[in-house]
Amino acid sequence: MLPPSTRRSLPMALLRAREIVMARFRPMLARHDITEQQWRVLRVLAEAGPLEATELAKQASILPPSLTRIIKAMEERKFISRGRVKDDGRRTRLAVTAAGQALIEELTPERIAIYDAIEKRYGAEQHQKLLDMLERLILSESSEGR
Repeated sequence: MLPPSTRRSLPMALLRAREIVMARFRPMLARHDITEQQWRVLRVLAEAGPLEATELAKQASILPPSLTRIIKAMEERKFISRGRVKDDGRRTRLAVTAAGQALIEELTPERIAIYDAIEKRYGAEQHQKLLDMLERLILSESSEGR
């Protein structure tokens, strides 16, 4: 049996969809001199609270070697801070600083406008359905240890 065309290939479709969506966000991020990966780190830490680097890498979908560089750059810009884990001084936890939170808040109106435009184009119901389907895919694959 032949593999599906790239047009109907799930990995390719997800990549193309990601590029289409991110094309809306990249100008906003570029105006603030922040990369997509740095933005993901900020958003995950703001949502989850302080995390160890391994968990942050997992939740932000960033490879650990890349995260090391990202952390350094974000610490230099004072967007995140590094602290020791209370019961184990060898481990560190990363957290959003006031400057990082201020950046998130500054970008919130534009970010909401981008999301609203996407939802308006495809409809709230379709938008929620797509997110639900993707969440089910992620959870089903995660539960199988992949």
